[in-house]
Amino acid sequence: MADAKTILIAEDSSVILNLTKKILELQKYKIVSAKNGGEVMKQVEAQPIDCVLMDINIPVKDGMECTREIRRHTDPRIAAIPVIAITGNANNYSMEQFREAGVTDYLPKPLDFDALVRVVKQYVG
Repeated sequence: MADAKTILIAEDSSVILNLTKKILELQKYKIVSAKNGGEVMKQVEAQPIDCVLMDINIPVKDGMECTREIRRHTDPRIAAIPVIAITGNANNYSMEQFREAGVTDYLPKPLDFDALVRVVKQYVG
């Protein structure tokens, strides 16, 4: 478990957070979480994060703003973290807006857990 990849789940719904966490822990990932956009940067700066699952509609700072902040970070390792947007209203955003914010990929809600595992493995291994 020492070499387990660490996934940060930025999600304010405890139901979605707990389900996502369980699914990814079964895949042997280490999970840390942030309940709002204010906690996201604290987490990525506190420890090495291999991927962020970013709910777009989190409180304090939304996922798009958090992603922009990650991309602007002075530490190149942090700035390069894959960010997978998770949103129930992807129709409100164009792929262009996701790309502009620096989103690596996105998954629609309700989450398809097979797709979640596939996308995370694609970026994290």
